[in-house]
Amino acid sequence: MDYAKPLPRISPDNRPFWDGCKRHQLLLPFCIGCGKPHLPPGPVCPFCFGDRLDWRAASGRGVVTSWTVVHQPWFPAFKAELPYNVVQVELAEGPRLTSSLVGAANDALRVGLPVEVVFDDVTVAVALPRFKPVAG
Repeated sequence: MDYAKPLPRISPDNRPFWDGCKRHQLLLPFCIGCGKPHLPPGPVCPFCFGDRLDWRAASGRGVVTSWTVVHQPWFPAFKAELPYNVVQVELAEGPRLTSSLVGAANDALRVGLPVEVVFDDVTVAVALPRFKPVAG
């Protein structure tokens, strides 16, 4: 795998997410006011307009709700991995994450496929969350 790829931008709003990934822990933002999860994190909650977030550990388990198989690279660094997939996962905690699925052929993708988060160490300081099918 080529790890010289561009990485997602780390901003003040999502830094706790990426700091958790370094420790192989999935952290998600929940509004302190209404308790609902929301992604992407932003300056205010889209449900109650509260401006304070609590970053909590999440199980990282969920189901695939949609996917696409990519045949044209979004970035030149991804060209060697064609075709690759991008999945949207509805987490048990409620929010959705978009990532890639590893450990399954692209033709095995389906809605409702149970998955769990795994972390791909890209550098000493960065780990990317991806998903894999739940064993069993």
